[in-house]
Amino acid sequence: MVRRPRAGQWLAAAVVLVLLALAVNSVIRNDAFQWGVVADYFTSASVLRGLGLTLWLTALVMALGFALGTLLAVMRLSANPVLRTVSWGYVWLFRSMPILVQLLFWFNIGALYPHILGIRTVDLFGPVTVAIIGLTLHEAAYAAEVVRGGILSVDRGQIEAAQALGLSRLRRWRRIVLPQAMRSIVPPAGNMLIGTLKGTSIVSVIAVQDLLYSVQLVYHRTYQVIPMLLVATVWYVVVTSLLSAGQFYVERHYARGSERTR
Repeated sequence: MVRRPRAGQWLAAAVVLVLLALAVNSVIRNDAFQWGVVADYFTSASVLRGLGLTLWLTALVMALGFALGTLLAVMRLSANPVLRTVSWGYVWLFRSMPILVQLLFWFNIGALYPHILGIRTVDLFGPVTVAIIGLTLHEAAYAAEVVRGGILSVDRGQIEAAQALGLSRLRRWRRIVLPQAMRSIVPPAGNMLIGTLKGTSIVSVIAVQDLLYSVQLVYHRTYQVIPMLLVATVWYVVVTSLLSAGQFYVERHYARGSERTR
């Protein structure tokens, strides 16, 4: 069969390419972007320190968030009604609260509890600690639903077949359930990872010197707002691209033997 030429599609594609070329040209040739300043500060010590803290915070929050989220997911799937209710209540509460509200709440927790275990709350909860607690509790609520959805995606017959073979409960989860659940867990988990990376920029409101706060310190001193924001933007794009590439290979690994291998 010979497809009939579609002139409208080629015309639309040409228009899009022209508009894209004009946009790129305006960005490159516009002196207001100050690309020279962007290049000077892109690998500066203060920016790299902020980037390092952003990456460290992202990794720690994701690890703690998924650990707590997995526990909540198991509780939600438990036959115990108390555990199910507590897990559901946690997810409901922390998904209902904006992350900025949570951070500000924990940042001002000293107003409710001036001392904890004999230590002043102000000394115990510094900005970085507050950021870790707030972001972890927020991510755990979403991670719980991701893990629960992945577990529920495994066909019940697979578990029954493993039981018929006499496999222990731990071995069933490790060899049967989790490998299949990961096919459904990895895509939203990768999306959460990228979202957490970008979401860490909100900790700048409590003076945590992440990537965004680092560039803010510079442009408050030099008044070069646009180029410094471009520095942060380019770094976020670079790291997000690397994470997306890693997600692709992880997905392909867990998709072995299925129709989604490609």
